[in-house]
Amino acid sequence: MSGVLRNKVQRKFKMRGYSLKVEALSEVLSFLSHFPSDALDDALELLLDELHHLSLKSSILDREPVHKVVSLLLEADAAVEENPSSSSSSASALRVIDTFIVPKFRYDPVKKFFHEHTGRLPIHGDASAKATLYKDRFLLLFQRVSRDPRFSTLAFDASSSDYGSCEISPIQSLVGRVGRRWIMGVISQLEDGHFYLEDLTAAVEVNLSSAKITTGFFVENTIVLAEGEMQLDGVFQVKTCGFPPLEDREKSMAFFSGLDFFGGGILTKEETLRLAELEKNAVNDMFVILSDVWLDNEETLGNLETILNGYENVEVVPSLFVFMGNFCSQPFNLSFKSISSLRVQFGKLGQMIASHQRLKEHSRFLFIPGPDDVGPSTALPRCPLPKYLTEEFQKYVPNAIFSSNPCRIKFYTQDIVLFRHDMLYRMRRSCLIPPSTEETSDPFEHLVATIIHQSHLCPLPLTVQPIIWNYDHGLHLYPTPHTIVLGDKSEQKAFRYTGVTCFNPGSFSNDGTFVAYRPCNQEVELSAL
Repeated sequence: MSGVLRNKVQRKFKMRGYSLKVEALSEVLSFLSHFPSDALDDALELLLDELHHLSLKSSILDREPVHKVVSLLLEADAAVEENPSSSSSSASALRVIDTFIVPKFRYDPVKKFFHEHTGRLPIHGDASAKATLYKDRFLLLFQRVSRDPRFSTLAFDASSSDYGSCEISPIQSLVGRVGRRWIMGVISQLEDGHFYLEDLTAAVEVNLSSAKITTGFFVENTIVLAEGEMQLDGVFQVKTCGFPPLEDREKSMAFFSGLDFFGGGILTKEETLRLAELEKNAVNDMFVILSDVWLDNEETLGNLETILNGYENVEVVPSLFVFMGNFCSQPFNLSFKSISSLRVQFGKLGQMIASHQRLKEHSRFLFIPGPDDVGPSTALPRCPLPKYLTEEFQKYVPNAIFSSNPCRIKFYTQDIVLFRHDMLYRMRRSCLIPPSTEETSDPFEHLVATIIHQSHLCPLPLTVQPIIWNYDHGLHLYPTPHTIVLGDKSEQKAFRYTGVTCFNPGSFSNDGTFVAYRPCNQEVELSAL
């Protein structure tokens, strides 16, 4: 039995990216000996979660960091015995994943398989990293489309039609060919006022003036499927244009089982079934999500106090509070001189939370920076808020989590992505064609359709929203997650699209709106003060 447990521990740590030295492994096994066999999995997950929050010098763990975490957990376990109502299972069910540690996978179109990047990823990439960014986005969608029966390669000669199978032609093959063709490419503006579609073989100028389009925002950098024909002047006249079709999450997972795209670790079939059952029974778990929490605004702090008072007095307190930026009413720029006062405001927020004893003990608090918050640059993904701002807060709420933007949450088997950016305004401004009103005229629904079909949180041109080239994979949405939270200063909205729950909690400081989300059934409760 000890040999089986030893192998299990090593496998679990390896899934999280850690290697254990002999002394560290002995420390873990000693820790697990304090628990009955049916609680070993929860205890191990809790240990790994707590290790994740330590500042480790290396992924190869020796005894010291493991002993430190084990000592704290055993002390907490002794306290739990005095209060049987608390449990470690809720903590181990919830895991926050920083974007910068999400594994990077690249698709090989020859072998038709993803392989994981194992080398170092510098923040400042070279010129080839920018080209690779576009190539990876294109291949990610191309491999998805290639499995769609409507666009798969025809076994016998047949003509394209509105209702039949439509083979995608490489753009390079359009030269000298007549008749209607389907092509797939990235919309780019290689010359002022002239738009092109580019794939891995060539680029062709396109005329979109009479194109019939599907739901979504068509901007530069988006990848589209277009039906049309070449004109004598070398321009591809587009008749129909739309985003690449979606693929069910289960189908994507089945094709590439064993690959950890999300960053939450790989689960065996037995673990998945066990966690799914626990998730179904977690009816009391609730996330409270607020965006635009201006700590320098007295009215905002008053409204926040009201919310905390309300949840302090409910029978079961929320499992998680998510505070999304911006955390100051003034944007951080060269003229910003309020960093020290913002640090004080974070301290006051910590005092406010600490005064609500039940929330402090039983809830977790997650902070995600906004587009105008303090940080090294405005490029995505954004790193967590600097420790200088948050250390006063952590004196009062030591278990708070400060993560990147975007960030990910693994709740049992459920994948949740949180992203704070004013995407709706930027996407509407960058549109090349007015959005179609055939299916919907709601801008938020157009935004949701765009990011889900593109499998990317921010398909804007890099000139509009810079992205760290080597970490673009942190914004990918593949396989499609269960829930996407789009923090935006626009109107509060919720929309379920192709099985994906998407919502915008609204701007808490502007209109007092927030969301209560129950992950067990993906129920979204739009709330306001």
